[in-house]
Amino acid sequence: MRVVVAGGGTAGHIEPALNLADELRRRNPQTQVLALGTERGLEVTLVPARGYELAVIPPVPMPRSLNSDLVTLPRRLMKSVAETRRIIRNFEADVVVGFGGYVSIPAYLAARGNTPIVVHEANAKPGLANRVGARFADVVAESFAGSLPGAVVTGNPLRKVISEFNRAELREHARKEFGIRSDSPVVLVFGGSLGAASLNRFVADFLSSPASQHITILHSHGAKNQPAGERSDNYIPLAYIEHMELAYAAADFVVCRSGAMTVAEVTAVGLPACYVPLAHGNGEQSLNARPVVDAGGGLMISDAQFTAEKFIADVLPLVDNAPLLGAMAGISKSLGLPNAAGLLADI
Repeated sequence: MRVVVAGGGTAGHIEPALNLADELRRRNPQTQVLALGTERGLEVTLVPARGYELAVIPPVPMPRSLNSDLVTLPRRLMKSVAETRRIIRNFEADVVVGFGGYVSIPAYLAARGNTPIVVHEANAKPGLANRVGARFADVVAESFAGSLPGAVVTGNPLRKVISEFNRAELREHARKEFGIRSDSPVVLVFGGSLGAASLNRFVADFLSSPASQHITILHSHGAKNQPAGERSDNYIPLAYIEHMELAYAAADFVVCRSGAMTVAEVTAVGLPACYVPLAHGNGEQSLNARPVVDAGGGLMISDAQFTAEKFIADVLPLVDNAPLLGAMAGISKSLGLPNAAGLLADI
């Protein structure tokens, strides 16, 4: 089978596309996968690193306001669609699978009427590309029920190390790997691959509090950011965590954003979390975490309100309550869809 995946721009669009590709290749190593992207996005690095071919098309970002870009949009879009149609035809694709973002609109329009289309929406609130593609796609899949009309709920495709996660088997090794020597609860704090400034400030403030002494903070602060303090028994700073499955295994609780992939991974591994949605975008991060929070598998605090004082008052009592933490973990795991890549591959 020959599959084109379209989801460039951000890791949130690229990662599920590559996870699906991995699952298809696992089932049949002869499967051919071609990723569509632009020279501007993270796909330039991420796609080749995972062993897949990348075909670059002209980028056509959608203007978010009335400006001069609207005048040239039709011409730029037609050029990108024509190039994408040529790539799909030359590749002899059996199916085009789009994951949203500005790479997907040319892919959907180029494939329309010629090649079967599958749309996958990762967020609870879909973006423009998938709202367009879903109108004429052969199948629409979603991570959150009700995000697109007539969609099949599959969840968000995950890496195998996350979908087959076993905390009991990994926990001792994971704690040794990070040098966690105490038996205190471990709170994992991360804001994505680049870190998050507000979460980093929270960690710095929290470390100055006496309350920080009885828990361990495992902190991914981002390569361009400074750690919140000196490494100690209670604070383990890392610029980047390459093996997140080990971080999840070492942790008892998570403080994180609520992007679609983050929510999918945290629930798949069954961790309770305090979600701090990114304030930008169209509000999808708050909606992504809402089902987990409403069910009792986590809580949500806005970025503007999330401080060390708020954490000590509202979150730390949960971390210190082992029975409650266990119940929250169970609820979180019950909402995870670890076999999303398999379900999408079936489609």
